[in-house]
Amino acid sequence: MRQLHESPMDEKKQVIIDRLVDEGVFKIDGKQLYELPIYALIKEYTERDTH
Repeated sequence: MRQLHESPMDEKKQVIIDRLVDEGVFKIDGKQLYELPIYALIKEYTERDTH
């Protein structure tokens, strides 16, 4: 069986998703977090962090 390795960008995206879920965020603009591009996740995370 072939091993799938996540890219550093995929790993970063997962970390941000995990942190948002820890804060109670499960959807952004009606979309599941895993459906969004990393840039939208980073934007949401940094906006929540600054408040």
